[in-house]
Amino acid sequence: MVAKKNALTRKSASEKDRAKKQVGMSEDELDEQLDVIERGVGELSGGVESVEVKASKPITELKKGDIMVIDGMQVEVDSHYVLIDHGSTKEMAIEVFNPKTDRDYQLRYFDDQTDATLEFYELQEIMYLKRPMRSISW
Repeated sequence: MVAKKNALTRKSASEKDRAKKQVGMSEDELDEQLDVIERGVGELSGGVESVEVKASKPITELKKGDIMVIDGMQVEVDSHYVLIDHGSTKEMAIEVFNPKTDRDYQLRYFDDQTDATLEFYELQEIMYLKRPMRSISW
């Protein structure tokens, strides 16, 4: 009788563990939600394909304290680093902020195709969301 009771207790404990693990979204549900967000962000980008770039020096030389102008908005470089090293190319990130509004932004590009891959993101809560960009200068 005691052994049966212990077996039932163990079973209910394992059921509780399974129930705890199932709280929240599954990985598939999270992937679906991310796909929806990415599609929405793609639609927000407005299809702007070419960005006018006016550079006073190579983008690789930008460092903390440098000033950039993105679509008429003046921002200051906070950091410049390798976001992801893909082996043959590196995905770079330049974190910038607007000192007037204290908003954070990020420029991303691949070091082997800078002009063609330059993308602009704005920090919203905890995620960077892609924004359209027409011109940039530094």
